[in-house]
Amino acid sequence: MKKAKITLTLSTLLFSSLAFADDIADLTGATNMVWLVTASALVFLMQAGFALLESGMSRSKNSLNVVMKNYMDVCIGTLIFWALGYGLMFGNNPSGFMGTDLFLINDSDPTSYGVLLFQTMFAATAVTIASGAMAERTRFDAYLVGAVVITAIIYPIFGSWVWNADGWLAKMGFIDFAGSTVVHSVGAWCALAGVIILGPRLGRFDKSGKPRELRGHNLTLVALGGFILWFGWFGFNGGSTLSASADIGLINLNTQLAAAAGASASMLLAVALRKPILLTETVNGSLAGLVAITAGCASMLPAYAVLTGAIGGVVCVLGGQLMLKMHLDDVVGAVSVHGFAGAWGTLAAGIFYADSMFDAKIITVQLIGIAACFVWTFCCAIIMYFAIDILMGLRAPAQHEQRGLDLSEHAEIGYPEFNTGSIAYTADRAANMDLQR
Repeated sequence: MKKAKITLTLSTLLFSSLAFADDIADLTGATNMVWLVTASALVFLMQAGFALLESGMSRSKNSLNVVMKNYMDVCIGTLIFWALGYGLMFGNNPSGFMGTDLFLINDSDPTSYGVLLFQTMFAATAVTIASGAMAERTRFDAYLVGAVVITAIIYPIFGSWVWNADGWLAKMGFIDFAGSTVVHSVGAWCALAGVIILGPRLGRFDKSGKPRELRGHNLTLVALGGFILWFGWFGFNGGSTLSASADIGLINLNTQLAAAAGASASMLLAVALRKPILLTETVNGSLAGLVAITAGCASMLPAYAVLTGAIGGVVCVLGGQLMLKMHLDDVVGAVSVHGFAGAWGTLAAGIFYADSMFDAKIITVQLIGIAACFVWTFCCAIIMYFAIDILMGLRAPAQHEQRGLDLSEHAEIGYPEFNTGSIAYTADRAANMDLQR
């Protein structure tokens, strides 16, 4: 009898322990999902940051058009990435080049839903980078066609090489924790292709090729957009753990340090060169620091995160000057911020890899990945934009560009009280005169 009671007690304890372990597992899973969804929301908020920054750096007559591009590329991109892009990126990948399933995910497990949501926000970030570079002279419908192709094919196929466990770069050990190359460089090289096909804005360069200033209309929006992007980056980098792990502390500390170093370095460079300290360059310096640290934020010590961010800020400024010398008109500096700084950050992730600093083998793999990204993305994008230009026209007509794309593309004006030369103003004035009669 006593033996039976002992057996019953042990059985009860065993089942209680198993039940407790299941409860702990459920709680851990729920905690991880809460963090993943929260991080997804932070990354989504970056769309607002891009919209404000790009709109502020554009002239008032194009401000609404820029916001509309940012608004709609995330809407269309979400649907396209769910339908096709996610499967190409994360589906079964026997070839090492692209996934073959997970299209149109409908009936799946909770973790897959959360990961799909998070990765959708990354795809939206990649595609929206081109909008700022190509601002003020790109047709709205042509831009959206390009956004569909980037989200459906260009971004996910390169992403499958790196973030799919069977991708050929992943098997080589390529390091890109949160997407300095996968997200930011892909977006930047698409932007570079678009800028080349479009050509510069009217009046951007004089007859001798010297650049003229076409200043943005609202630098307060630029600063606010920069702050929002910086805030969202804590979800961008910290959320890439895909779980509520203790590693987030180091990841987000490195993120903060690199951003601060990037802004400071760009400001100090202006002082050293005896040039004005511009808000636009300073904000872009902080963003370049954020882009640069994104690849190595989980595998780099804080001191090297500062160095990575600072060099990213300098690379951004010098890259912007190089673009002007090549007569390439990037309205917001997207190519230098996301492309040049992204390439540097990916290389830095290999150079300053904490477990094996200055390892030539790791650095070589990083260089291969950087080159592969440029060749794949730029070549696809230049062909895509060239085809769009031939088939439907990529650039807005000169008259529309002069009048402003807000009016010609959307029949709305972002600042109607200041746009006294517009058709809308003339019509309103005529209507008021009729009422007075």
